[in-house]
Amino acid sequence: MAETDKIERDVMEYDVVVVGAGPAGLACAIRLKQLKPDTNICVLEKASAVGAHSLSGAVLEPAALEKLLPNWRSEYTGMKVPAAEDDVRLMTKTGSVKLPGWAIKLSPMHNHGNFIISLGQLTPWLAQQAEKLGIDIFPGFAAAEPVFDEQGAVKGVRIGDMGLNKDGTPGPNYTPGVEIHARTTVVAEGSRGSLAKQLIAKFNLREGADPPTFGLGFKELWQLPPGRVKPGRIEHAFGWPLDTGTYGGSFLYHLDKGRIALGYVSGLDYEDPDYKPWEAFQQWKNHPMIQPLLEGGNILSAGARAIVTGGWQSLPKVEMPAPC
Repeated sequence: MAETDKIERDVMEYDVVVVGAGPAGLACAIRLKQLKPDTNICVLEKASAVGAHSLSGAVLEPAALEKLLPNWRSEYTGMKVPAAEDDVRLMTKTGSVKLPGWAIKLSPMHNHGNFIISLGQLTPWLAQQAEKLGIDIFPGFAAAEPVFDEQGAVKGVRIGDMGLNKDGTPGPNYTPGVEIHARTTVVAEGSRGSLAKQLIAKFNLREGADPPTFGLGFKELWQLPPGRVKPGRIEHAFGWPLDTGTYGGSFLYHLDKGRIALGYVSGLDYEDPDYKPWEAFQQWKNHPMIQPLLEGGNILSAGARAIVTGGWQSLPKVEMPAPC
């Protein structure tokens, strides 16, 4: 038994604890509170602030958000650029082939009525709406592991300890993480969540599901010289520099204030041992169709994250034993 297992921990009691303050976790908490206002709910977020880990090239289909928060269009002050035009292309090494308009309208790439947004702005706003309803939001608190009752059901989570030595023993500034107990624990960590991986293994939640697959997505926000950005233009592309056996492609969204968001996704099931996702991203940015747009611009921010790409058939079971 580890030394930290013997420590008596403080306990906080809730009806529901949601792990992860992304769009899904916050929407879940808000909807539960709308349906049952007396429910005591908290949301944990491992980042120092809500939205700090919300990295995405995001085009929002607004129907669900309008049902959840009907006044969002007038109350949300973050970026929301109406989609104006779609451009989908098959890239070759020196050029591209544009998909016809009728094909785009029949595909998921048709964005009429949608908005280009920033998840890094939307999630803090959702957190504000949650707090107005009486939901507790705790940024900077990462759930380290699930907590089980005597019957083996999930009764909450334990926050990670602080002040540990390199060998895992308590140091001079050690502070034990509290336990949060709840009748219902909602795990909304996103792709490759550490808590989810523990629970999937313990309860064999992948039984009957296809193997999971993942992609690696890079994103950059650019400031471009005046006159180049066409707000609301949405560009997607596939093909070069990927080979025919590798999933992936690019996105390029024209924002407001002379900015664009661009990124590249590479499926992590690629077979070529010499393929390097970061180098593919750089190759794409130097394509004859992309490089002139970026020339003279500056990168404002950048990041990368894992993306779930396996589809519905790869999802594990989403329920597990909870306290009676």
